[in-house]
Amino acid sequence: MAQKLGIDIEVDLQILDAKLKMAKLDYEQYFIGNRPREPLILRQDIQKIINYWSNMPIRNTAHRFRFNTLTARFFSLRRHWDEILRKMEAGTYEPLKFKIEQKERLRALQEGRNVDAAATEKTKPATKKAEDIFEQYSDARLACGQGMEGIDRTKLKALLDKQEQAIRTQYNCAKVNFRVVVENGKAKLKATPVFS
Repeated sequence: MAQKLGIDIEVDLQILDAKLKMAKLDYEQYFIGNRPREPLILRQDIQKIINYWSNMPIRNTAHRFRFNTLTARFFSLRRHWDEILRKMEAGTYEPLKFKIEQKERLRALQEGRNVDAAATEKTKPATKKAEDIFEQYSDARLACGQGMEGIDRTKLKALLDKQEQAIRTQYNCAKVNFRVVVENGKAKLKATPVFS
């Protein structure tokens, strides 16, 4: 049974923190197309907790600081999510444009039409840098409760470089794109060969 809001601020702050991490991952999955719908219910739950404690006096300084930090993180993430949603609606969000162009290219190939080389060049996604992947991977692992023991930036970069070289050799491709996914409650890295 769910804890009633407002009984214990410590518990509510833990729930708020966990829901923020979950929402961040769910939105990332939604933006890359792995989730069919925007996680609005989770976002509303977060907003309810923030609204409740914004109108209540928090006497403990540590709790007030943590609440303010979590609130600021939520507002920052909300601005980011809303900006991406606006781009998606306007058709200017690059990953979504890439998926649409790939579908159009596949449809053209299935229909036997000639696909312009310039259009093919346009559909290549930008390779994510190791720093971005490390941030996403560490956030995903922490949100899934896996921790980061034995993993740091240099080890991950070395692993990605080794993996990229092996995939380029195996598939004879120009580049390799990496992305972070959560499957069965565990954060994983997925690689996609990009052909020129």
